[in-house]
Amino acid sequence: MELLKRKIDKYLIEWKNSPDKKPLIVKGARQIGKTESIRNFAKNNYKSVIEINFVLQKQFKTIFDEGFEVDTIIKNISLINPNLKFIPGSTLIFFDELQDCINCATSLKSFNLDGRYDVICSGSLMGINYNEIESNSVGNKEDYEMHSMDFEEFLWAKGYKEEQIESLYQHMKNLTPFSNIELTVMINNFKEYMIIGGMPAIVNSFVKNNNYSGTLKMQRQILLDYEEDITKYAGGLDHGKILNVYRKIPVFLGNENKKFQISKVESGARNREYIGTIDWLNNSGIINICYCLEQPELPLGGNFNPDNYRIYFKDTGFLIGALDEEAQEDLRNNKNFNTYKGAIYENIIADMLVKQGYKLYFYKNEKGTIEMDFFVRDKNSLIPVEVKANDGATISLNNLIESKKYKDIKYGIKLGYKNIGYNGKFYTFPYFLTFFLKRYLRERY
Repeated sequence: MELLKRKIDKYLIEWKNSPDKKPLIVKGARQIGKTESIRNFAKNNYKSVIEINFVLQKQFKTIFDEGFEVDTIIKNISLINPNLKFIPGSTLIFFDELQDCINCATSLKSFNLDGRYDVICSGSLMGINYNEIESNSVGNKEDYEMHSMDFEEFLWAKGYKEEQIESLYQHMKNLTPFSNIELTVMINNFKEYMIIGGMPAIVNSFVKNNNYSGTLKMQRQILLDYEEDITKYAGGLDHGKILNVYRKIPVFLGNENKKFQISKVESGARNREYIGTIDWLNNSGIINICYCLEQPELPLGGNFNPDNYRIYFKDTGFLIGALDEEAQEDLRNNKNFNTYKGAIYENIIADMLVKQGYKLYFYKNEKGTIEMDFFVRDKNSLIPVEVKANDGATISLNNLIESKKYKDIKYGIKLGYKNIGYNGKFYTFPYFLTFFLKRYLRERY
C-alpha cells in the first residue's frame, strides 16, 4: 500500500523535537492508519526502532513481570530478541496494540523519568480502558487522538498541493466566489470523498484505480470487522445490545427527525437495559453523538439534554457501506445523495466538525417550528450551522438570527452545493470548505 500523507506526520516531528517530550499514546479507531504513520516516522527519524505488537507477539507481554525499571524491561526484551539494538538518544520503542497489555501503560512513568529512549504506544480505542491507562500513567504521557482521513488529507492523496488547498481557504477568508471550474471540480472531489469515506486502505484503492471498484466490498468488510471487535472487546456489556444499536444507526438517520430512541432499537426495550452501550460505541471511535440543546444559547457545555441525541457514524464510508443495494447503485452511478433524506450530508458535516475538535449539538424546539443541524461558536457568539441537501428555504436559520430572543446568535452559516456568499445575516459556503471552519472563525477578526 502506498504511503499516504497524514496530519499526524507533522505532529510526530514536532513531538520528537520537543525538549520536554513525554511518551506518546496515539489512540483512534481501528484501521485508520495509526501503525503505518508511526512506522514511517520511525524509519525516517531513528537509527534503531524497536516495534512490539502485543496482539501478534504475545510473548512480549511478560517483559513487565519483574517490574517497571527501564533497564529491566530492556533486558527482558533483549532476552526474547537479542538482535534488537538500544541506542540511547537514537532509539524509538513502539508498543503497538496497547489495549492487549495494560501493564505497558504503567511503564511509561519509568521511560519518562529515564529519558534515554523515545516511546510511542498505539492502540485501538475499542479495546482500551482509558480510565485504567490514565491511572497507570497520569502525568507521564501525551495523548494524540487520530481520526480517519479528513477531506484535506483526501485531497493530498489525490495529488493536490498545499498551495492549491490554501487558495481554497483564501476564497473563504476573503468571501471571493469560486469560478465555475473550481466549484465543479471541488464538488466532484467532495462527492467522491462522501462515497468512500476516509479509511486509508479504501482511499488508496480508489486513488490508485481511479474508480470505485472494490471500495464497497472493503467498506462492508470493515463494518464486519468492527462487529467482530465489538464481541471481542465489549467487556462486561451485552454484545448483542451494542450490535443492535450499531446495526440500527442507518435506520435512524433515514428517519425525518433522526432522533435516536432505544425503544425503536428493540421492541419493548428500555433505556436502562442499554445503559453504557452508546457510550461504549462513542468511546470506541465508531460513532459521533450529537446532543439536543435545551436552548440555543451559550455556554454549550451544560446546556443540552443527555437523553435527546442523534447518532452519526464516525466515518461516512461506514454509513454508505451500510446502505442497501439500490441506494448503493444510485450513489455510485448517479451520485444521488438526496435519496437518504440529507442524512449523508449531516453525517459527513458532523464528522468534519469532530475532526476539527468540535463537540456536536443540534436544536429542535418542542413545537418543531425551529430546527438547526449544528452549532459552533466564535469568541463571543453562538453560530447556527444549517446543512442543506437541497436549495430550500432557510426559515429556521433566519428565525434564530432575527429573533431578539436568541441574544448569543449574531450570524449563521449555511452549507450546501452553493458558491461563497454573505447576505448580511448568514454566510453561505460549499460543503467542501467545512474542514476550514475552525480556522476561518478564529481568523475572521
